Formats: sequence, structure tokens, C-alpha cells
Amino acid sequence: MKTHRNRKLKELFAAGLVILMGCCALPIVASADGYVNAKAVGNQTLSEKGPDTKGIGITEKLGDSIDLNLHFSDETGKTVRLGEFFEKKKPVIVSMAYYQCPMLCGIVLNGLVDGMKGMSWVAGKEFTLVNVSFDPREKPTLAATKKKNLIEALGKPEASSGWHFLTGEESQIKTLASQLGFGYRWDENEKQFAHGAGIFVLTPEGKLSRVLYGIQYRPSDLRLSLLEASNGKVGTIIDRIVLFCYSYNPKMRQYSVTLTRIVQLGAVVTMLILGGFIAASLKRDRRSSS
Repeated sequence: MKTHRNRKLKELFAAGLVILMGCCALPIVASADGYVNAKAVGNQTLSEKGPDTKGIGITEKLGDSIDLNLHFSDETGKTVRLGEFFEKKKPVIVSMAYYQCPMLCGIVLNGLVDGMKGMSWVAGKEFTLVNVSFDPREKPTLAATKKKNLIEALGKPEASSGWHFLTGEESQIKTLASQLGFGYRWDENEKQFAHGAGIFVLTPEGKLSRVLYGIQYRPSDLRLSLLEASNGKVGTIIDRIVLFCYSYNPKMRQYSVTLTRIVQLGAVVTMLILGGFIAASLKRDRRSSS
């Protein structure tokens, strides 16, 4: 009996230590090598010939809701209500990218593919992905081709059911873009759209929870932003503990370790371990006295 009790206490200690070390072991900040300056790219324009960038870039509107009654066409040509993608009560990532974009949109979508390759979570299971073209001239055939190519690049065919590619009328596109805080404008000189780079993470109710800037999205940032948007309803208990250890750094524009929370977690783990030892000792003393 004593051996069994000691083993249980050791297991409790080991579990607490693993959780604490796991939080500490995760990267505090992203490496400068290979990581794009998110602030600069988030407001990058396709044309750099002049200073006129009015209305271009991303304006954070965290906490605002989008209109789930907007209508678009999916990659099959079917008319869909935006709210249909929020009915599964899962967090939703919305990207704004047009399919014939010669540069930035493709880089954003490829960055999303690269980030998802490093995740165990799959679109359609833990979360939903929706891409909306902001070029009203584009049709579902282009959306279908883009979806096919990106699903193949991702290498997870099961994600096809959870990644949707939309086109729509200009009025619907402009309304959604405005509500998300996504600015864009047609550049007549370059014959293409000038716009920012980033993706939008929304709650299952359609509220904007987080904006991830730039063209590269770390798997850890994707996972934490989705976990945050779901209010801990997706993922495991370990995921929720890790989210407690992390917070979004608005200057770095990514998630980083919050040292005060690490200390708090360490204190809780220590109290649990000490409480376990004290309880075991009291129980042993009662048995000895009887």
C-alpha cells in the first residue's frame, strides 16, 4: 500500500513538472531568421511607386461581429450564407485573397498551408477555413482550381470538407472586408489590387478574436489563436494550460510566453504536490494511531 501511494505521488510530481517544463520549453519569441516583419507586411501594398496608401492595410476590430447573413458562391457555384460556416460551433479562420493575384494573395495562402502542415489539427474537424476573393469579377471555377491546388499542397485531403473558397458580388465583399478591417484598392497603374497581408480568426459566433499578420503563420500561433477563439472548447487540457502560459504580444504580433503566468502555474503545481504529500502523511498517521 505504501509503495502504491509513493508511486502515485511520484506520478503527480512528474505530471506537474512536465506541464511546467512544457510551457517553458515552447519558444518565447520567434527567431529573426526566416520570420517576416509582420507589421511591415501586414500593411504592404502591391504598388510601391507612390505614397498613397489610404484605405490599404489591416485595421484591427477585435470583438466586432461580422454579418453572417452575407451571401457568396462557393467553389461549386452554390449560393451560400456566410453563417453556414459557423454552424458547427468551431472557430473559423477567414482569409481575404483573390485567386488571380500575381503576388501577395498566393503567398498568404501558401503561408497558411505551411502553417497547417505543422499542426495535428485539421480543417473541418477542430476548425473551419473560409477564403473570400475580393475581386468581384472572379467566378467559382477559379475558386475550385485554387482549392484543388492548395489541398494537394497541404497533403491532407480530409481538409477539403473544412476549407471553403468563395466568390461574390462587390457589395457583399466590401461589407465583409470593412467589418474585418481589411483594406484594399484597385491599382490602375499596376492593374492589380493593393492590399495588406494577414488572416482573421473568429469565434464560433462570428466575432473577430485575433488577427495574424504577415505571410507566415507559425503552427503554434495558429493553434493558440484557434484555442483562444473557441474559449478553450477545442483541444486538450494540455492545450488550455499552454494557452494560460501564453498571451498575444501586440508588438511582436505573435504569441509569447507570459512569465508571470508561468510563475502562477508553478505555484499552483507546487501547492498541489505539497497538498498531496500532506494528505498522504495525515492519512498514514491516522492509520498508525488506529
